Formats: sequence, C-alpha cells, structure tokens
Amino acid sequence: MDNSLLISNLRCIPDFPKVGINFRDVTTLYKNGECVQMMLDELERIYKDKGITKIVGIESRGFVMASALAARLGCGIVLARKPGKLPATVVKESFSKEYGVDTIEMHIDSIDENDTVLIHDDLLATGGTAMAAYKLVQHFNPKKVFVNFIIEITDEGLHGRDLFKGIDLTTLLTI
Repeated sequence: MDNSLLISNLRCIPDFPKVGINFRDVTTLYKNGECVQMMLDELERIYKDKGITKIVGIESRGFVMASALAARLGCGIVLARKPGKLPATVVKESFSKEYGVDTIEMHIDSIDENDTVLIHDDLLATGGTAMAAYKLVQHFNPKKVFVNFIIEITDEGLHGRDLFKGIDLTTLLTI
C-alpha cells in the first residue's frame, strides 16, 4: 500500500487536547473517499481469511472503519464505549492515557467463546485504550483476538506496541 496519499491527508493539531500533545486527526482521512477506499481495501486484504466474526470498534473514531470492514467481511460489530453510553449490562475496564484516566465499556453479551475478534481503533499512541479493550474482550474468552490501528505513533517516544507483545497487531501507517 502506498502511504503517501494517507500521509498527505493526515492533519496534525499541536497542543490538543493539551499542551505538548500533537493530535493526529484521522477525520481528514475519512473525508477523502480515496483514502477511505485505500484503508478499507488494505484492512480487507489483511483480515479476509482470518475468520473474523466480530469487530470491536473503540469509541468513537474506531467505529468508522470497524463498521465498514464488518460490512465487507460479513461479521458483527461490537461497540467499546465511554461510561453511560450503552443501555444494557456492561463490563468495564479503566486505563491511563497520555492525558488522564478513562474507562471503556462493552455489553456483557457482546462476544462469546466461539468468536474470532478484531479490535480496531484509529490510533496507537500509549496503547492504554486498546489494551483496555483487549482486556474486555479477553473477559469473554474468544477463540482468537487480533488488534489493528490505522496509525501508530512512534515519533514522540510513544511505545504503545510494547503492551501487545505476543498479540497479533497490525497498523496501516507508522509515524
């Protein structure tokens, strides 16, 4: 995959959400149809033969490609959301991120032991959010778990990938 189109369409916002953080804004990739098709084609290529039955999209930017890929793969989608957003009984996991502490939740009946799960989010930085999602998914004891991000940030001393040693993890773009 030629990443030059993605890189040229990726916006960086300095000092957001707080001073010292360079926020990579994937919404500029989502508004470009060619970028969306390129990312979706590559995700489908990577995961089409993995037997994925559920994709966990992490709130909120992870919902976009997770939903599109689920449609292509013919599998279900599960939402990993911030507290209070899901109406039924949930399991939850708290985590630290580069600018605070947060919690994500999933419905208690989202996944079962027969599922092969792909966890998807837009960005890997410290890895806290995705690791929390991974721990939630492990609560259900699925057959297999894969993890994917559109962007992995390594240029600011971030080593989120280190949290996922031994876990099948892919990214489309490394910065």
